[in-house]
Amino acid sequence: MTNTGKRILLVEDDRFLRRACEASLRQRGFTVTTAADGEEGLRAARSEQPTLVLLDMLMPKLSGLDVLRALRGDAATRGLPVVILSNSSREQDVQEVTRLGIAGYFVKANLSLQELGDQIDRILGGSTA
Repeated sequence: MTNTGKRILLVEDDRFLRRACEASLRQRGFTVTTAADGEEGLRAARSEQPTLVLLDMLMPKLSGLDVLRALRGDAATRGLPVVILSNSSREQDVQEVTRLGIAGYFVKANLSLQELGDQIDRILGGSTA
């Protein structure tokens, strides 16, 4: 695997999904840090310097949209690739985060951990094993 040294920050309040994504990404060789709410996720994005952020949209304390806006408003995190995990497939929601600059968008109901991992590999220039 070429993912050694690549750090993923997973910001997701659903414990089951967070653990499933974390296990799947670790199997691909990523180092994974998790956060269970938006405030914790924003702090971790600034302190952990991840290679990519997986960001839920609806969370306690700060929404994913608020976290994304804060990341894009900070020179240190502006270019950080962010992949959205959302329960919404509404075009308006997708367009709003796309305008802020995202690397991908997954609807949780249709989420395949294999596809998610493959997409992250592509974004980060790794293999699609």
